[in-house]
Amino acid sequence: MDFAIGTIDFGTRVSLEDTFALLDRFTEAGGAIVDTANNYPFWNAGRTGDESEEAVGAWLAARGARDRIVLSTKVGARPTVAGDRTLDSAEGLSARAIGRGIEGSLRRLGTDRVDVYWSHMEDRPVPLEETLGAFDELAAAGKIGRLGSSNMPAWRLERARNISAANGWLPYTALQLRHTYLRPRPMVRLPEGAHVLTTDETLAYAREENLSLWVYNALMSGAYTRADRPIPEAYDHPGTTRRLAVLREVAGELGATPNQVVLAWLTAQGLVPIVGVTTMAQLEEAIGSAGLKLDDELMRRLDEPC
Repeated sequence: MDFAIGTIDFGTRVSLEDTFALLDRFTEAGGAIVDTANNYPFWNAGRTGDESEEAVGAWLAARGARDRIVLSTKVGARPTVAGDRTLDSAEGLSARAIGRGIEGSLRRLGTDRVDVYWSHMEDRPVPLEETLGAFDELAAAGKIGRLGSSNMPAWRLERARNISAANGWLPYTALQLRHTYLRPRPMVRLPEGAHVLTTDETLAYAREENLSLWVYNALMSGAYTRADRPIPEAYDHPGTTRRLAVLREVAGELGATPNQVVLAWLTAQGLVPIVGVTTMAQLEEAIGSAGLKLDDELMRRLDEPC
């Protein structure tokens, strides 16, 4: 399967028993990419940010599954003040924070390495040289494999990659941004201030540089199919009405759900959707998208409205 399973609610809203069941089914169906972070879900009352990694780590240990999984986690956005539910005290991307971050993640995940390690958000006061040098040291020590950047604009990513190339350091080869089938209004500001949206420029840059682009919020928290989850205000414009109409037409013709068509549309472009699930029904729907093929004509129809 071409999508990653998102684990924000694992170990909290999703019980440990259900976490195991979801991960068992995901891997049974051929899934391999498990995405977490060292701060999920700190923004919920009473949570520390340990919970998701600990739940994933418990499953990896119980199933002996480490070598069958592409394990993805992040550093940089964990609060350093107990009880802080904002990003005001985020750990950042200093060499010290990165060193502490990886050790905490490895301990919670019960492993000696992470396959894809992400800078979770930007930390512009810290020089890129310091951040990238610290990541390269982790790679040299065998603690991380690939390096990814989450929520970074293309111009900063290009600067970072040039610095890594000049120093012979491990470069960013993956990018993680917010993206879905619907398009927000131009220049819109999202209420989730730390989220960076994918743009046409980003898509072109990723293709040109052969970067792996992972996308989150791909299903808009259920807004494509659930009446109780309205389309966010940032997407309120005539183009959304046109795209939703085509999406539903194509889904009806294929005997699929709109969510499945969105996932198939993303993966047809070589993108890696991160699908956050909390129920087995949601996971089964996502698994069902793997067999959905969009031919050139269907892709043209889906891409035409804007």
